[in-house]
Amino acid sequence: SPRKLVIEQSLWFSFKTSNNQAEYEALLAGLRLANDLGIATIQCFNDSQVVTGQVNSTFQVKEPTLLLYFHAFQKLKNNFEDVQVTYTPREHNTRADQLAKLASTKKTSHLRSMIQQELPSPSVNEIECLQVEPRNHCWMDAITHHLQMGELLEDPLEAKKLRVKATRYTLIAGELYKRGLSTPMLKCLTPEQAHYVLREVHEGVCGTHSGSRTLAAKIIRAGYYWPTLATDCTEFVRQCQPCQQFGPLTRQPPEELHSISTPWPISIWGMDILGPFPPAKGQVKFLIVAVDHFTKWIEAEAAATITANNVQKFFWKNSNGQAEAANKVILKELKRRLGQAKGSWPDHLPEILWAYRCTPQSSTRKTPFRLTYGTDAMIPVEVGEPSLRRQQFEDDTNWEALNVELDLVDETRESALVNMEACRTRETRKIRTKVKPRQFHVGDLVWRVTGEARKDKSQGKLAPNWDGPYRIRHDL
Repeated sequence: SPRKLVIEQSLWFSFKTSNNQAEYEALLAGLRLANDLGIATIQCFNDSQVVTGQVNSTFQVKEPTLLLYFHAFQKLKNNFEDVQVTYTPREHNTRADQLAKLASTKKTSHLRSMIQQELPSPSVNEIECLQVEPRNHCWMDAITHHLQMGELLEDPLEAKKLRVKATRYTLIAGELYKRGLSTPMLKCLTPEQAHYVLREVHEGVCGTHSGSRTLAAKIIRAGYYWPTLATDCTEFVRQCQPCQQFGPLTRQPPEELHSISTPWPISIWGMDILGPFPPAKGQVKFLIVAVDHFTKWIEAEAAATITANNVQKFFWKNSNGQAEAANKVILKELKRRLGQAKGSWPDHLPEILWAYRCTPQSSTRKTPFRLTYGTDAMIPVEVGEPSLRRQQFEDDTNWEALNVELDLVDETRESALVNMEACRTRETRKIRTKVKPRQFHVGDLVWRVTGEARKDKSQGKLAPNWDGPYRIRHDL
């Protein structure tokens, strides 16, 4: 309590119960004790993630017995102004574990310092119901009646369909079988029998939690059939909690590719930040990269810290600031050039930028230098081993040739734009074949990727890839 008053209570169950039921019983007993003491606001700590998630409406209650306990908690909760149930790890709940062990090993008369209560029966009463309703209509009834007594439906069209469909079925010892291709005879099942077969083949002793197509194939090989077999397998696997929790991470894009239109050079720039790198001269360890979406011209500058002032200076210097692809190129070249001298990475930046600007891009089929200045740059190898245009170079006529190239650069850029749009169309068509649409709405139950930071290290390779489920409360 706020006044540091400690009241300890232990429970002795005179009936068999599961771990989750015991957690619910302890929670209800604590609330009843708090209600008898006249407490209005209470905070409960529980080391069961299932119970904590269910009472906080984070987890869905599926087991009928736990659903009764959940309603009992909600009813008892109305007696308080505020009830908060918080999950606490088991290592932080050692005092309660010690009391439980002490209560189970000591007699009642030996425990004068705490309240010990014996529960002769559960806090909730399970209602047993006897089904007296007649069996529901089954898909096999019409076929069975036709094979046994020759009955047909009143509708002539439906009667013709039933007569044709019945030729693929036969009765053996009162059981309906379907003539199959992979297996001579497939036993037809009712919905209740089909649910049992699904559960046993999927998660039974010989089950491997396989996918829907493999599950359907195993059921067919086992000799069973019902009309909605494939659909039921897909839905059953989708609702299997272990399959969802330990399923592979989703790699497919959730929506189609959205291209950015760039009709002229130096109109749209992409900017990104690389780092941190090993500290170099001037304590620089970050790299600001900017790329023009049309010409693919790249600018990069090393920085010691990433601040708004440094980024503004960079954009001011480069007039404005597709950056992810450029980042990969810069990072790959830095790894190949540096070797062991990791701290000299700023010295190699001019060489990498020069190499990138003089390399034809797959989307435009032109070099960024040519799209920017109208002509291709003379690379150093043409000086070391003179090329034809190096040998025919004349300073007097060079400026005239450059001016002519600048007058014709618009045609070159138009050709590059056509190539770029064709490349985007191919890429969009390729991405569209991999798209797996995913849309979530308020109230849906979803799973969240666990990630390396939230994985339990003690579980190692057996740690789940997903945690949850969680219910969507708001659509931001």
